[in-house]
Amino acid sequence: MRLRRATLALAPLLYLAACNPFAEAPKEAHVSADSPARQGKGFDFYVLSLSWSPSYCAAEGGDANRHQCDGQRRYAFVVHGLWPQFERGYPQDCATDGSGDVPRERMAELYDIMPSSGLIRYQWRKHGSCAGLSQADYFDVVRAARTRIAIPGDYQTLKTHLTVDPAAVETAFLAANPGMTPAGIAVTCDRRYLREVRICMTRSLEFRSCPEVDRDQCRASRAVMPPVRGG
Repeated sequence: MRLRRATLALAPLLYLAACNPFAEAPKEAHVSADSPARQGKGFDFYVLSLSWSPSYCAAEGGDANRHQCDGQRRYAFVVHGLWPQFERGYPQDCATDGSGDVPRERMAELYDIMPSSGLIRYQWRKHGSCAGLSQADYFDVVRAARTRIAIPGDYQTLKTHLTVDPAAVETAFLAANPGMTPAGIAVTCDRRYLREVRICMTRSLEFRSCPEVDRDQCRASRAVMPPVRGG
């Protein structure tokens, strides 16, 4: 079965911000690169989805989230989500003991890697709620997973439009992240833009293969990566 995920271009409501993300400076991360992440339960593995933010902004145009696309931060690859998965299919919208909301203080800690309050809330309700973790622990794992990934130097920022072969982008991620295999990563695209890099990880955030995810990779030989925006 193929993963069925709404891309950022098809889901602008995910990025509606209920408050200004830049009203409060981001706080220090709870999890460092060397800190062990608390393991979730009730699922088999994670998919970490990294979105090329300028592609979302270009595709959505005037409907794009203004804090993400016209704000003070120069967003490049951002965390779209960290999704608990079964070997076949995935859980979603699980019941939790706490509120479905995310405190403003916690969101402020995440704006460096997740660009809007709407996205953060949505990801917690739909996916984080199924990780078998408290909200605080889940977002600590999100940061730990992002910290685990090295972004290739050529794609850390762009000043001009770049036309790439998605397969070459995948190769660059494989080279930058020892232990990652071609069966554990998928670069996705729409009809024009490179959209996401999806990486499969165990519950302890080690790289692993995931054929269902890998089958969703971009089939095009070329895709555009727009330049990074913002201050």
